[in-house]
Amino acid sequence: MSSVLYDTPGPRAKVRNWIYSGIFVVLFGLVLWWALSLMGEKGQLDADKWTPFVTDSQVWTTYLIPGLMETLKAGALAMVIALPFGALLGIGRLSDHAGVRAAVGAWVEFFRAIPVLMLMLFSSALYAPQLMDVPSDTRPFWAVVTGLVLYNSAVIAEIVRAGVLSLPKGQAEAAKAIGLRKGQTMTHVLLPQAVTAMLPALVSQLVVILKDTALGGALLGFAELLSMNRQISANYSNTIATMFVIALIYIVVNFALTTLASWLEKRLRGSKKGTGAVVEGDVAEVDAGGAAGVGKAP
Repeated sequence: MSSVLYDTPGPRAKVRNWIYSGIFVVLFGLVLWWALSLMGEKGQLDADKWTPFVTDSQVWTTYLIPGLMETLKAGALAMVIALPFGALLGIGRLSDHAGVRAAVGAWVEFFRAIPVLMLMLFSSALYAPQLMDVPSDTRPFWAVVTGLVLYNSAVIAEIVRAGVLSLPKGQAEAAKAIGLRKGQTMTHVLLPQAVTAMLPALVSQLVVILKDTALGGALLGFAELLSMNRQISANYSNTIATMFVIALIYIVVNFALTTLASWLEKRLRGSKKGTGAVVEGDVAEVDAGGAAGVGKAP
């Protein structure tokens, strides 16, 4: 079986792939051994640097769990706002009215081009006491959420546009033939089928939203998960161990999110509401004049 991207490897190609894989595993093992040896020489593998995460519950109740809750709260709120807002922008980019397409396109291209960290900094300045009456203790949270919503809604808009454009043209033509208006065609015919095509790219973007909350902790003083590294390290002098544990927490949370999305995608595909097309890759890099990241049927 082959795909558009590559052909099924033959016997020689399979042997080469196994050789390359073996070389990679050996090199990775050597690098890992070197890193562990270096950490051991510097005392980073000593038990006193790792046992606090097992023996001292305050590490979790005072730092890690509150930080994780702030990360999840900011990420969840940004997702809840960015998803419908991005969907509306994506539909606007498909409008039959040139003025609507131009206005929405300008909005999407503008916020998609600005780094999300810069949007967070601008939002923090906007929420300053001189301009808006936002409490100083919650200003970093709202600045992070605002920056995430502005940037990711623009990216989600392109994902939605790509998902709709990945559908066969006959879908819209059939809906028009039975007398459905453009809005009815979009909401009742195109979007329900495009959801399965958009889901992998949407999940990837949701993971990005969750991870990008760490930017607020780095520069805005937002008390999210990664920022707890400074406080834990100051109290226990175990920076490497703390970073390792925090990384594991991120992996577990994002794995749970992607697992849930995979289950949902299988349910949607099993209900035969999709066409088999998949939107993949970074749609943010697609030319504004064409369909973004339109995938191929598996």
